[in-house]
Amino acid sequence: MPIQQPSNQIKLTNVSVVRLKKGGKRFEIACYKNKVQEWRNGVETSLDDVLQISNVFINVSKGEVAKFNDLQKAFGTSSVDDVVKEILKKGEVQVGEKEREHDLTALRKEIATMVAEKCVDPATQRPYPVGMIEKAMTEAGVSVKVGKNAKSQVAETLRLIQAGSKLPIQRARMRVRVVIPSADGERLEPQIKSSAERVERAEKRDDIWEMVMLIDPTQFKVLNDLLLKECKGKGRVETLMLAVMADSG
Repeated sequence: MPIQQPSNQIKLTNVSVVRLKKGGKRFEIACYKNKVQEWRNGVETSLDDVLQISNVFINVSKGEVAKFNDLQKAFGTSSVDDVVKEILKKGEVQVGEKEREHDLTALRKEIATMVAEKCVDPATQRPYPVGMIEKAMTEAGVSVKVGKNAKSQVAETLRLIQAGSKLPIQRARMRVRVVIPSADGERLEPQIKSSAERVERAEKRDDIWEMVMLIDPTQFKVLNDLLLKECKGKGRVETLMLAVMADSG
């Protein structure tokens, strides 16, 4: 009677596959859905909670487990934990078509929402509804990147809308208060005013010079750096709010 060879095929369901090509071969790991992103964000730290099974595969769907000498050749180690960590860090999450479509739609909506929160119609200074931002994104040919979070894609999305759509849009202006010693007021006033789109109030008191103004958010760091350099720790710039009138409609 022939000896039965143990099968290394493993059947998995409800799996999120992470794939990395290295050394001319494909390596895959089988993870629980949503756990890969938690691991990458540092929320999840236990490999046991991320992996459905602690092994490295050549093909998860066929249950083909990678050989130790293949791991050694490609990764310089046959330690499964070390290889798994590298695949988790550098690998690409494989998702089905429906799941990919759902993720893209959700990410697109999240980006559009953030743009709507940060931007206004220049003529009315009122925010746009999220739906109008989404339409402008489509018109401008914005393609969102699934591997990057929404926040990191807002600036580029706004730039593309401004360049490639008919929607007039600008960053909402930031209202700030600049407070510096009176002794520095006259000297620094021209530089401070050059950062402002509109000065709303300027006041000189005994030892304090104060100005409230609207600035493009990119000017906040410019102002802050100026005060740090010129006022020796005695000046400050405070954010009051984004200068957008809330739309009650």
